[in-house]
Amino acid sequence: MRTIDIITLGCSKNLVDSERLMGMLTARGWHVTHDAPDPQGEVCVVNTCGFIGDAKEESINMILEQGLRKANGNLRKLLVMGCLSQRYLKELEAEIPEVDAWFGKFDWPAVVQEVEKVFPSAAPSASVTSPQRVLTTPGHYAYIKISEGCDRHCAYCAIPLITGRHRSRHMEDVLEEVRQLVGMGVREFQVIAQELTAYGTDLYHRHAIAELIDRMAQIPGVDWIRLHYAYPTDFPWDLMDVVREHDNVCNYLDIALQHISDPVLSAMHRHVTKAETLRLVERLRSSVPGLHLRTTLMVGFPGETDEMFGELMDFVRQTRFERMGAFAYSEEEGTYAAAHYADAIPDEVKQARLSQLMRLQQRISAEVQADKVGSVQKVIIDRKEGDYWVGRTQYDSPEVDPEVLIRASQADQVRVGQFYNVRITEADDFDLYGTLSNTL
Repeated sequence: MRTIDIITLGCSKNLVDSERLMGMLTARGWHVTHDAPDPQGEVCVVNTCGFIGDAKEESINMILEQGLRKANGNLRKLLVMGCLSQRYLKELEAEIPEVDAWFGKFDWPAVVQEVEKVFPSAAPSASVTSPQRVLTTPGHYAYIKISEGCDRHCAYCAIPLITGRHRSRHMEDVLEEVRQLVGMGVREFQVIAQELTAYGTDLYHRHAIAELIDRMAQIPGVDWIRLHYAYPTDFPWDLMDVVREHDNVCNYLDIALQHISDPVLSAMHRHVTKAETLRLVERLRSSVPGLHLRTTLMVGFPGETDEMFGELMDFVRQTRFERMGAFAYSEEEGTYAAAHYADAIPDEVKQARLSQLMRLQQRISAEVQADKVGSVQKVIIDRKEGDYWVGRTQYDSPEVDPEVLIRASQADQVRVGQFYNVRITEADDFDLYGTLSNTL
């Protein structure tokens, strides 16, 4: 069937890359699947993640799994791209000979050329530079990547080593992509970047994120915009004016803070202090009443003492983030931390701290969700699962945040991708339960 399987590992930014590659391949006449439960194609492309140790291990395991398919005669060509191969190309070539070709994160035309060695293109003149994306998400929402790379150079982070310096997309290109996606039926947009708040500083020599979101919000058919991966230093406060003034810009901000103890923040090269962080959170919440903050925190960074971890716990307890994720530090080759700090905290201590932090957040999340009982929330429906329709409020990003469950027997006319008013009747630690009020 001239089928190509694409398997995506890692973050939503990787997913956008896969969707662009799928657009190139589809335009040239090939059938492409994404994350098929049982890949059957003659060509497989694994788009890897190389961010932290667990992600790298998952990528290696998937490559080896597909290599076994090839060894058993069920796969003609195995191709690998993405962050892991961008960073470890030479080492991987030597260690995993089952792979036919390795590519960096952005070598999409070269991937297309390699596929052509197996399947002659049915449309050889099709563009490989600006194809229409093939969405892998439900048709009503999509991710919009507005920039690539990062200039921050946090001590623990390998992203600048993989993606290079911050590079903003031209504003008109982003807005035109949004218009195209609206034309395809997309209503909700997750705006993503390695560092969202630096958008425009390279192209326009100023923070342009507020202007971009303001213009995006005015495009007819854009019902929700949600903002991901802000940075706390040099925060562009005009962005919060845009969030407050536009009903279709969700009261939601994803901003990774990593820690609160001054010695840890300094060692991490975060260029922000505890006092500045506390003022930042207070000002964010006062700027947009009802704002839901999502943050990411790290435990076990070199030098983190029990007292510093206790300070982090107190910060979470007092700040009560509506959404929070956390992970344990893992040493990444080539970073400042790997070269200058001993990774001396035992793994069992890191994991114990991580578990303690997440138990605290579970209690906070349960209380945050319980506060919504009795309210009416605007909900978009993502899917039907068992006896429930499953949706999200403006405060919930796909895949990572809580969901709203509506018993299907009480709402037989519900449609995926449609907005409804839902009265919240129950809450557990993370999810909400409700009854349909009316269609919007």
